[in-house]
Amino acid sequence: MLTFSIAQWQGWAQGIDAPADWLQWAEFPFCPLQDQRAPRLDFLPPMQRRRLSQLARAVFECAWPLADGRPAMPLVFASQHGETTRNFGLLQSLAADEPLSPTAFGLSVHNAIAAQWSIIRRETTESIALSVEDDGLEHAFIEASLLLAEGHEDVLVVLAEERPPAAYTAWIDDVPYTYAAAFHLRAGTDFTLRRSPAHADQALTTALALEPAPALAFADAPVWPNALNLLRHLTLRTPTWQHANHARHWTWTRNA
Repeated sequence: MLTFSIAQWQGWAQGIDAPADWLQWAEFPFCPLQDQRAPRLDFLPPMQRRRLSQLARAVFECAWPLADGRPAMPLVFASQHGETTRNFGLLQSLAADEPLSPTAFGLSVHNAIAAQWSIIRRETTESIALSVEDDGLEHAFIEASLLLAEGHEDVLVVLAEERPPAAYTAWIDDVPYTYAAAFHLRAGTDFTLRRSPAHADQALTTALALEPAPALAFADAPVWPNALNLLRHLTLRTPTWQHANHARHWTWTRNA
């Protein structure tokens, strides 16, 4: 069982960024229009913005306000698919027998956004990049809780996915649109996160025994990405909710 406090949060999706926008989305969820406009990031110099992909821009847009003016805090960045657009461009170059751009390759790896965050903000504190499944939100919070247990007062958790190129449609169907969600975590008891095997009907008492659970049938996946569902529950002040996949069952509880 994990307990923690979410001091602040910020989300970004196309046309959904202000608190009033998220409240409207929480009450009446919808899929925003996909015009592929990336956040402007006016707080960064143009030379720094130009190397940021749309996914990286979404991360910076929602994470920067949480970190601005604060001492450096560890970063936990989690994504299931990562830089699909950059990687697809590299594959197209290979297929055309063209030389690969070293810069494009360096910015396509899974920890590139965490590295860009560290470089642009000139922070040397530790960062973690997770390649996750559909419950990556919970695993990112586990990593953050471990950092808090090591004595860090603050941890920044960011989850992000980008709408993949059309060629990936047959394989990636869980990203309805590009989004990012950032959470400033502190030690506390405002929230409890529990884990149990996916077939359990009740919240468990020993939460984080990480043995694999059997692959059993489970409820249909939520319509909206799990990180955005968390924003929805935070906005609506839901007292408790659950998230399950084929192997794990998570119970979230608001204690305050």
